[in-house]
Amino acid sequence: MQTDIHEAALVYRGFRYLKLAVLMVVAAVVAYVMHAPMGSPNGGTWLGYTLGGAGALLIVWLAYFGIRKRRYQSGRGLLRGWLSAHVYLGLALIIIVTLHTGFQFGWNVHTLAYALMILVIASGIFGIYAYARYPSLASESSGGMRFDEMLLAIAEIDRECRQASLKLGQEINQEVLRSCQQTRVGGPAYRQLSGTEPDCPTTRALGNVRGLAAQVPAEDAGDVRKLLTLLAKKVELLARARALVQFRALWNIWLYAHIPLSFALLAALLAHIVSVFFYW
Repeated sequence: MQTDIHEAALVYRGFRYLKLAVLMVVAAVVAYVMHAPMGSPNGGTWLGYTLGGAGALLIVWLAYFGIRKRRYQSGRGLLRGWLSAHVYLGLALIIIVTLHTGFQFGWNVHTLAYALMILVIASGIFGIYAYARYPSLASESSGGMRFDEMLLAIAEIDRECRQASLKLGQEINQEVLRSCQQTRVGGPAYRQLSGTEPDCPTTRALGNVRGLAAQVPAEDAGDVRKLLTLLAKKVELLARARALVQFRALWNIWLYAHIPLSFALLAALLAHIVSVFFYW
């Protein structure tokens, strides 16, 4: 559902907001090229103030999208329209605000506001990609299973592994026990983001049991084959579960970055405006 909404937003009403964004950018570029200020172009000329005012209004209006999105979450048409404007007008901001600066940057609040704007837009682009791509990737990785279903399936495999290993000797039993007790899904943030477990106890147990299989009496060969099949299935499920955790972690990073950065941008924008009108 969310994927459909975000993909549809990009083509909303025949790319209405893309066309508007292109028109705004072309107008800004033409005005900038034709403008002949005394001295070098900067934000203090009439064009600089015009572009700066337009950019500030766009930033505030686009920041309001977060509130608007929640208010109209039940109206998909309105949501698509707002999201489409959010994406394309946000991208147009890069050109408009860059022209507003006159390509003059320094170690000051003005450049800070510009840098925060770029970060917000970049994180927004990632958010759109995540909304459009990650649900399908997660679905492909999970094989149609929910995360809680995977954990239940892994727990059931652990039970079957312990049962299958009862007659297979102490070494194999210890490998199975370590696989059951020490295998983790998730963990620290860096581990979640990697989507892997380099020294996974279950993967290690699978390899070790294969090596120990030759020592098992012939009458227990069926139990060994069953155990190896179960461990291989568990390794596969763990890979899927860790992929889902990775997708969730990436999504949470976006949430924790885009929204705070947006508030930081609004604060820096206010400081920029106050410093321009009261201290310059």
